[in-house]
Amino acid sequence: MSRTLEPGRLVIASHNPGKVREIADLLKPHGMEVVSAAELGLPEPDETEDTFAGNAELKARAAAVAARLPALSDDSGLCVHALGDQPGIYSARWAGPDKNFGTAMAKVEEMLQGFGPKVPRNAHFVCALSLAWPDGHVETFEGRVDGAMVWPPRGEKGFGYDPVFVPIGYDISFGEMEPAIKHAMSHRADAFAKLIAAVF
Repeated sequence: MSRTLEPGRLVIASHNPGKVREIADLLKPHGMEVVSAAELGLPEPDETEDTFAGNAELKARAAAVAARLPALSDDSGLCVHALGDQPGIYSARWAGPDKNFGTAMAKVEEMLQGFGPKVPRNAHFVCALSLAWPDGHVETFEGRVDGAMVWPPRGEKGFGYDPVFVPIGYDISFGEMEPAIKHAMSHRADAFAKLIAAVF
């Protein structure tokens, strides 16, 4: 049974400024006052689950309990089909402790090139959004967008793997896309549409 989220303070359980900014933009029309886990000085819990949904729920629960506020967590990643859906739940970890996504994108491309020039470059992004309340109630919503990998990276917008992913139906990467366009059709937008329909 879905629970209504009342307007007010909401913790975004993330230390990724790009992700926090994107989520805050999506929440703006719904009367939420967004504060990030980083702003509150909350620790980042270890992502010990083996699914996007599991890790999103873990992070949302931890933030909701620590802040005594509803908390929204996003666990998302890039799944490259030829690589057995890697990096998947390890997408952020491939960027290393300094969050260098240039290195992570180069690693994906190097692995793809190892299969030769005819390797399929199909990929998809997954987003799991978990909304947790301090009393332990949690709701999770998943979204997905399909596309293909490109090289070299294209565009300075977005964050993470956005410059090397072109969604189906477009000829520009997420890194070249205006935020309003990406917000209308991304994996995060897909998950958000489900969340908003359920809790607002």
